Amino acid sequence: MSKHPIHVVGGGLAGSEAAWQIAERGLPVVLHEMRPGRGTEAHKTDQLAELVCSNSFRSDDSESNAVGVLHAEMRLANSLIMRCADAHQVPAGSALAVDREGFAGAVSQAIAGHPLITVERGEVEGLPPQEWGPSIVATGPLTAPALAESISAATGTDALAFFDAIAPIVHFDSIDMDKAWFQSRYDKVGPGGTGKDYINCPLDKDTYERFVAALVEGDRAEFKEWEGTPYFDGCLPIEIMAERGPETLRHGPMKPMGLTNAHQPDVKAYAVVQLRQDNALGTLYNIVGFQTKLKYGAQAAVLRMIPGLENAEFARLGGLHRNTYLNSPTLLDSTLRLKVRPHIRFAGQITGCEGYVESAAVGLMTGRFAAAERLGEAAAPPPQTTAMGALAAHITGGHLAHEEESGKRSFQPMNINFGLFPPLEPGAIQRPEGVTRFRGKDKAIAKKKALSARALADFATWLGRPAIAEAAE
Repeated sequence: MSKHPIHVVGGGLAGSEAAWQIAERGLPVVLHEMRPGRGTEAHKTDQLAELVCSNSFRSDDSESNAVGVLHAEMRLANSLIMRCADAHQVPAGSALAVDREGFAGAVSQAIAGHPLITVERGEVEGLPPQEWGPSIVATGPLTAPALAESISAATGTDALAFFDAIAPIVHFDSIDMDKAWFQSRYDKVGPGGTGKDYINCPLDKDTYERFVAALVEGDRAEFKEWEGTPYFDGCLPIEIMAERGPETLRHGPMKPMGLTNAHQPDVKAYAVVQLRQDNALGTLYNIVGFQTKLKYGAQAAVLRMIPGLENAEFARLGGLHRNTYLNSPTLLDSTLRLKVRPHIRFAGQITGCEGYVESAAVGLMTGRFAAAERLGEAAAPPPQTTAMGALAAHITGGHLAHEEESGKRSFQPMNINFGLFPPLEPGAIQRPEGVTRFRGKDKAIAKKKALSARALADFATWLGRPAIAEAAE
């Protein structure tokens, strides 16, 4: 077995987790971190795994919440990030929140104390060279300019996005299809299409005017000082368009032309909101042209004013912020290797995942893949039925591109959510004993529990471990 180290570039959550997973397989690691020699606009310390925003890892419910399932899978896989988070937990109800200084200190101490991990401080200004051998780049959404330029030079000018314009994404099964209908504008049939490729939600004049007023008045998130204000006409937030005049949206993303309401063919909609399939599974739909800077609470309330979306559940809400990330579905293979330089893997938020836990989970996977490869073992991703497998599948190929987006970036970062999991097999949702039919939200809760149970069982099998009870502890 080669004693050459595996190099990991970036000491955030993903890089720290990747290094830990490799070292725990008995392989030497060099973990490169540019701080404190070179800082970022967001980091304040030189600690590894510093939390720069919230101190929350979100829900810890492994029975009915997708991020809780991801927590449980990571615990099963001996995650350093989850071990340190659990040790430095602070009260936050059903969420897992941490003392940020204690957490980062614990990760830094564990990494520094591992006999197989060497931490090298200093900026890596280009992609890892071939002579380094297997390497992982986990430099996050604030990747330094020199490395970003190196990635672009190796992969093409569209490899990286520096500002992320995100449209809201809705779970298909939460859309009221008694009000909405399937139809492409003018029934146009594109490649692979049927002429019914969009979900359409109609607004009458009164609803439209109230909707526009709510957009203009909605509470907005502000850009951080170092982000600037990256508006450009091809990607304006909907509230900025609405400010330009009450009819602007009707002649933009909400134009009603070429559409006929299947439920009321004789009633012409004053405006129409369109949703387009977002993933290959057909479980998620994005709201076309609806990138926005509205704060999440205001945004959800305004979007639920749209007929058909009154009870919408969002896989993610919209946004516009600085976020360096790869066009991963075209650049990475199923084990997160860079196709043009397969000795390099990418991990963390730079791959197009969103969130602390997701970033660490991708780091965990790349560390395991790199270690398996060095040990001569198969480096297969977890099944898509698992939270990690669903996340990896979205990053590397689950996103559905569209003909009209040719030449444009359409892949968007996403948190883990049940919309990324394959549907359950028929009969998988069991009613409790004595219950003849589900009431209210009982079926949705039972579905989430079934998805969670399947995920943990399949992840334990992937790890080669029969026990899953400890994951929920």
